[in-house]
Amino acid sequence: MQRIAVLVSLLAGSLVFAQRPAPVPAPPPEPAQDKDTIRVDVNLVNILSSVRTKNGALVGNLEKGDFKIFEDGKEQTIKSFTRETDLPLTIGLLVDTSRSQERLIDVEQRAASQFFSKVLRPKDEAFLMQFGAEAELLQDSTNSVRLLQKGLKDLRLSAPTVGFHPGPVPQQNQAGTILYDAVYLAANEKLKPDVGRKVIVLITDGDDQGSKTSIAKSIEAAQKADTVIYSIYYVDRGMYNNGSIMINVGGAGEGPLRRMSSETGGRVFQVDRGHSLDEIFNEIQDEMRSQYSLIYQPPNPLRDGSFHKVEIKLANKDLRVQARKGYYAIEPEN
Repeated sequence: MQRIAVLVSLLAGSLVFAQRPAPVPAPPPEPAQDKDTIRVDVNLVNILSSVRTKNGALVGNLEKGDFKIFEDGKEQTIKSFTRETDLPLTIGLLVDTSRSQERLIDVEQRAASQFFSKVLRPKDEAFLMQFGAEAELLQDSTNSVRLLQKGLKDLRLSAPTVGFHPGPVPQQNQAGTILYDAVYLAANEKLKPDVGRKVIVLITDGDDQGSKTSIAKSIEAAQKADTVIYSIYYVDRGMYNNGSIMINVGGAGEGPLRRMSSETGGRVFQVDRGHSLDEIFNEIQDEMRSQYSLIYQPPNPLRDGSFHKVEIKLANKDLRVQARKGYYAIEPEN
């Protein structure tokens, strides 16, 4: 299959953000008014949250009076409260295909294929990106499960690129896993213009090598796009243990994933002997369909780009709420 590479001007123009054309056309896009109906007044803030028991079970029967919401430490009046199960959903699946994940790709293909077939509804869309030395769009946004499954078959090892840093003593720089760049591109280029609920699902060991974007900037891009990040921490211990990959495997990659997920309202899942990738995809699916929407009018109506901290508290102290930590007051995309 011929590959068409589109150079992205972002990040000093050094990332390849490529899309492979599909030979079978995607189904016609749904009418614009379908998604426009979920827009709210630009002067309102919509915070999506999930609630769990201490044992991790989802709680789906709470009422408006069970919640309190605070912006920058001051309680706000909840103007609208609903349980969101049917709003259009856009999912960006980002799969790490760097050398450390090479032996996991087959499992990821199969599990993600089943995930798409279960989670996508007629009004939902998803896109597929792989990242390693480059970030590559394998399938653009579509509601066709068949096209997404076809894109999954194109997942392959993304070999590292090597360059040299000039100076009195030249140093070798290797871009092997541009995790933060991939998150930034997915949020800023693909998800920011969309409306509705937006999710990035990451499958990776959390190791970043060579990104030009910092983790803080990738989180900021997701927050500005109103996007939740769910991270699946998937490590091939065998490859690390045999000396093929020379980095710390003591869970160092899990920390950045927890930061990205926590600050955007998602969470981290870990694949292990007692928790398969299939089971994790099912948990993510259940959570995306069991969220509460809390809408309030912010005390400061200015859209000046400033960040405002948001906190949700529950009347029942034995329950745990999961939501993004704040929002950027920016003008919405036209």
